Amino acid sequence: MAAVKYYVVWVGHQPGIYRTWADCQAQTKGYPQARFKSYESELEARQALEKGWQKSLNFSGKGGAAATSTGKTATPETTPEVDYNSISVDVGCSGNPGIVEYKGVDTKTGEIIFYQGPISKGTNNLGEFLAIVHGLAYLQKQGSNKTIYTDSVTALSWIRKKEVSTNLVRDASTEEIWTLVDRALKWLKTNTYTNKIMKWDTRKWGEIKADFGRK
Repeated sequence: MAAVKYYVVWVGHQPGIYRTWADCQAQTKGYPQARFKSYESELEARQALEKGWQKSLNFSGKGGAAATSTGKTATPETTPEVDYNSISVDVGCSGNPGIVEYKGVDTKTGEIIFYQGPISKGTNNLGEFLAIVHGLAYLQKQGSNKTIYTDSVTALSWIRKKEVSTNLVRDASTEEIWTLVDRALKWLKTNTYTNKIMKWDTRKWGEIKADFGRK
């Protein structure tokens, strides 16, 4: 007789404790950055759920295997999967600062959804920031709650703060990109959205689907 297991879902469609692997999968499959693990007793599972996944998995934050509360290595169950029902954005920059272009693509097919450029002078980070906001505005018009993937940590932080931090001067040569950035900042401050904006894990998944291939 197979041993009974209790599956704790910390991050998923509906967090909680589940009695079957099928139920656990239903809550986590396709969910970006899902966190879950199986336990052999209900008590262990409830304690783990209360502690949270960071403590229960001793998460390192570096993308490697996580040690579990029992001292064993976490199984691949904790590895997040790509949500292919999403869009991915990336920037191409000839010089930094230099000519900037960006695009958004269907993560599954690679089909280009939107494209902007060339912008005469800007930076890689500003291009990444503009691509995310462009994606948010596009999805809002479509009435879509799709996830947006980006491989820029800096741009993600700017989106959260609703402000940019750059040394790019404002002058005639950068007027074009600054006009776009100011417009994007205004959009962020006057609109709401529920779309998730996720960091693309290049180490695990390869280059982001919108990559310009200029590295």
